[in-house]
Amino acid sequence: MASDTFGIFLNGSYGVGKSSVLDHLGDRFAEEELPFSLFDVDWFHRSWPSAADDPANVLTEAKNMRAVWNNYLETGPRTPIVAGVIESVEDARRYEEVFGRELRIVHLVASPGVAEQRLRRRYDAGRADALNWHLANHRRLVAVLAHADWHALTVDTDGLTPAQVAAAVFTALDPFRG
Repeated sequence: MASDTFGIFLNGSYGVGKSSVLDHLGDRFAEEELPFSLFDVDWFHRSWPSAADDPANVLTEAKNMRAVWNNYLETGPRTPIVAGVIESVEDARRYEEVFGRELRIVHLVASPGVAEQRLRRRYDAGRADALNWHLANHRRLVAVLAHADWHALTVDTDGLTPAQVAAAVFTALDPFRG
């Protein structure tokens, strides 16, 4: 596999299973002895307060991810596997710049009922504000991503385990061929 030729980005609205699939896709790469590094975007921008010139923390996120990516590259070529949200071509370009390669963007989707159920399991009563924010923004993001033309693959996660979705992504993108 030419692991230094592309990366995989798991894209989708809230509650579609991006983080869970990320973990299983890493397991799949490890089983095949393919070098990889996992990135859950949320952990690279979640800080407060944000800089005045970067209110959404996207520049901070990119710098943080680039620093970690460079550390991983010191151990050799590998495939970056990322879970997050790409809402625009500009977002896609920013992530491709971080990793210095093309990203094969996978659109994970789930029905509104399934996504809501998953979100309600994620946030307990003490995190009601976070739950309400994600529920309110889920449909907006679904609509935005439905019109995106940058997805290499779309996978409906309803009725599938994260391991099954990861297997489908792995097979469809055929990382052995690069």
